Amino acid sequence: MTAGRARLRRTAALLLLAAAFQTGPAHAQSRAATQVKSLDDPKAVVTWGASADRLGDGVADRSYRLIVHTSVAGSGTRVRLSNAFGDRPLTFDSVYAGVRQAGAALVPGSNRRLTFDGARSVTVPAGEVAYSDPLPGRLPAATDLVVSIHTPDAAGPATGHGMAMQTSYATQGDHTGEEGAGSWTDTTGSWYYLDSVSVRPGAGIGAVVALGDSITDGWASTTDQNRRWPDYLARRLQSARTTVKGVADEGISGNKVLADGAGQSALNRLQRDVLSQPGVRTVFLFEGVNDLKAHSGVTAQDLIAGYREIIDRAHAAGKCVVGSTIGPFKGWPEWDPAAEAVRQEVNQFIRTSGEPDAVTDFDHILRSPYDQERMLPFFDGGDHIHPNDKGMAAMADAVDLKSLDCAR
Repeated sequence: MTAGRARLRRTAALLLLAAAFQTGPAHAQSRAATQVKSLDDPKAVVTWGASADRLGDGVADRSYRLIVHTSVAGSGTRVRLSNAFGDRPLTFDSVYAGVRQAGAALVPGSNRRLTFDGARSVTVPAGEVAYSDPLPGRLPAATDLVVSIHTPDAAGPATGHGMAMQTSYATQGDHTGEEGAGSWTDTTGSWYYLDSVSVRPGAGIGAVVALGDSITDGWASTTDQNRRWPDYLARRLQSARTTVKGVADEGISGNKVLADGAGQSALNRLQRDVLSQPGVRTVFLFEGVNDLKAHSGVTAQDLIAGYREIIDRAHAAGKCVVGSTIGPFKGWPEWDPAAEAVRQEVNQFIRTSGEPDAVTDFDHILRSPYDQERMLPFFDGGDHIHPNDKGMAAMADAVDLKSLDCAR
């Protein structure tokens, strides 16, 4: 195909996306909710998510143009804005959603204002979230959705996701309604205030949420290419015969199961980041290497107790749990035989206890056959703990899709 014809096809595809994501005012059908409440819409399913954390201090009269990549397709697009770590109410006086053309530029005609209970602005109390009203029209799968927000009075702790592995944009003043890229001169590698997007995909469709650390967050994958292992999993699910189509990546770099630090612990953020997301059928639990390599005295039994609490709480909420073994990390500076012994004991529990509803053995997929304490060099992102793009793809390929299509 010639370069000219390829460009024409790409332009036509973008225009189709824009047409699918246009027209009409949104209806006021939602209200502000606390950070741990689920969206009151039984038809909604999360199509994108990122864990909330503290991101320094907020800046007044600042706009953010946030690029996120959807998983499942659907109508009635809603965004969730978070003030989970704020210490005062935060107002969003202008919020738009559109389809990206390139960089900070949107497909012409796709940018539409979001409302909150029919109002153009919303004030979110400290520690809470707000859901937008649903937009009419259909949002396709695997779309670069652009959410533009303006905060006139931001101050104090800001909420967001630090390591996005995605370039987004920022500017002073309110430029949220503009579709061109001219005003968006600053770039950021974080997502501010936005922590999930949901759609209505149709009856019987559900989602999986990946609860994890920097490996799930995508460190060592290629920035701006959506090559985290949950991204590869989302692509598999779209073409598979399964009713699980939505994927939310709730990884935080440096996160632990038991202790706060890099984000709240998995135990402390489980309700907000995972169980409150709409349409979740399965929790994919892949976390623990930061607990054991920190040499803080955490034993295998401590970590197993943390897993059990997550499994029990997920089951109580009607969700299935797929547990994954902890991958090899020999060669990382904090590796030592004591941490390795804990890893092996924990992995034995995951493989044989029967307490998760299913198991994915990432350790088996990633380890070298010549030194099973070390990652296979072909998958190694360079630091001996984080997989590269090939490793991320191999992890996603190892997931039994039938294990995600689960009901309790």
